[in-house]
Amino acid sequence: MFLLGLLYVIFVGVLVALGVQTLLVLLIAGGTLLVQYFMSDRIALFAMHGHEVTPEQAPELHGMIDRLSAMADMPKPRVAIADSDIPNAFATGRNQKNSVVCVTTGLLRRLDRAELEGVLAHEMSHVAHRDVAVMTIASFLGIAAGLMTRFALYTGLGRGRDDRGGLPIGLIIMLVSGLVYAVSFLLTRALSRYRELAADRAGALLTQRPSVLASALVKISGEMARIPTRDLREAEPFNAFFFVPALSGGTSLAALFATHPPLNRRLEQLARISAQLGQGV
Repeated sequence: MFLLGLLYVIFVGVLVALGVQTLLVLLIAGGTLLVQYFMSDRIALFAMHGHEVTPEQAPELHGMIDRLSAMADMPKPRVAIADSDIPNAFATGRNQKNSVVCVTTGLLRRLDRAELEGVLAHEMSHVAHRDVAVMTIASFLGIAAGLMTRFALYTGLGRGRDDRGGLPIGLIIMLVSGLVYAVSFLLTRALSRYRELAADRAGALLTQRPSVLASALVKISGEMARIPTRDLREAEPFNAFFFVPALSGGTSLAALFATHPPLNRRLEQLARISAQLGQGV
C-alpha cells in the first residue's frame, strides 16, 4: 500500500509538471471507485448469478455462518448461493455490516461439512479484514492511469510539444500513464496474493483446523481440472473474489500476474500453522 501511495504521488507530480489538467480524469476515476466501493456486493452477486437465501432455504449453510460469526465476534454477513458447477466461494462488501458470503452449488456438492466450514472461515476473514475496501482503494491508481492513457491517446497524442521541442506531450502522458498502470497492476496483484495468505491463516486459526482448509484447497483445485475450459474462462474475470482461481498458470511469469498465491505456498503455510497449533504455539 505504501508503494502504491508513493507511485500515486509520483504519477500526479509528473502530470502536474507537464501542465496536464488532471482534475476531470481523477474525478471520473474517483466516481468509478465509489461505485465499485459502495455497490461491490450487488455487482458481484449479479455477475455470478447469485441470490440471497434465508435460514429456511439453507439451514445448514446459515448454521455454519452463525457459528463462525459468533466465534469471530463479528456481525453475520448475508448468505447467498450461486447456481454454478464451478466449486468456489467468495465474499464481498465494503464492511462487516454490508457484506455477503456466497458459495456455488458446485462447492456445496463437493465438500463435506468440515471442509465447507473451513472455506467459509477463509471468506469471512476477508470480510473481517475489509479486503474489498482495501483492494478497491488499491485499484484507484490503476483506474486513473488507464483513463489518463485513453485521454492522452484521444486528445493529446501528436499535438502540442513541450517547450524544449521534444516529444509530444500527449505521447509523454501516455507513456508515463502506461508505465504507472503496469506497476500499479503488479503491486495490486501482489497485495491480493498477500491478502489471500492472510485469509488462509485467519480462517485456519478461527476453526483451529488448518488441515481441513488444506483438504478443501486440494479438493477444489483438483476439481477445477474437471470443469470445461470454456466455463472456467467465463469465470476468470472474478478470480480476485474467488477462494481458488478459476484458471491459474503454472509458470513463474504467470504467478507474477496471479491474484492468488500458488497452491503449494498456501499448503505450506497451513502445514506450519498446524504444527504450531500442535505444539501449543
